[in-house]
Amino acid sequence: MGHGKYIDPFCHSERSEESYYQVQAGETLDLQFVVLPGESKDIEVKVDLCGPGAQAHLKGLYLCKADEKVNFKVVMHHRSPLCKSTQLFNGIAGGEAQVNFHGTIVVAPDAQQTEAYQENHNIVLTEQARVDTKPQLEIYADDVKCSHGATVGQLNADELFYMRSRGIPENEAKTLQMLSFLSPVIPAGREEEVEKAVRSL
Repeated sequence: MGHGKYIDPFCHSERSEESYYQVQAGETLDLQFVVLPGESKDIEVKVDLCGPGAQAHLKGLYLCKADEKVNFKVVMHHRSPLCKSTQLFNGIAGGEAQVNFHGTIVVAPDAQQTEAYQENHNIVLTEQARVDTKPQLEIYADDVKCSHGATVGQLNADELFYMRSRGIPENEAKTLQMLSFLSPVIPAGREEEVEKAVRSL
């Protein structure tokens, strides 16, 4: 497996995508997911860190503006010592969209000195949109650094007020705030595509 592997599973027509990766000693796996408006997807990703020093870094963004249904299921399994994994998924849901993010980090008894981090953050634009996020940790080793977190909220009213007080129109202020929220997970080279999708919200 090469270093810095890029995966975009949304170039396929199938609704369901399932991927499994084994990362061996000293290797690094990078995965990036992008779901744009109009796409309904079920995405299941399983990663095994199988050798000392293996790393995996997952990022994802999703934009839903109508009645899309997007489901993520991510299992990150640390099986060896000195491995590191990071996960960051940010998304925006509007209309009557339904989003589910279920992520699990498993640290085996022999996987000492593990570092594992998982975050899922969401902005909900309408009362009808639904987001269900469940990050989980299963830790069976003692010497580890692990954390997980999730948020579901709305656009920041104070930030919008500040931008509007500086003469920025309301729609543009909302767009700028959403792009700022997504900026940590926008893949290089897809900035214009994501900005266009955000403006469509």
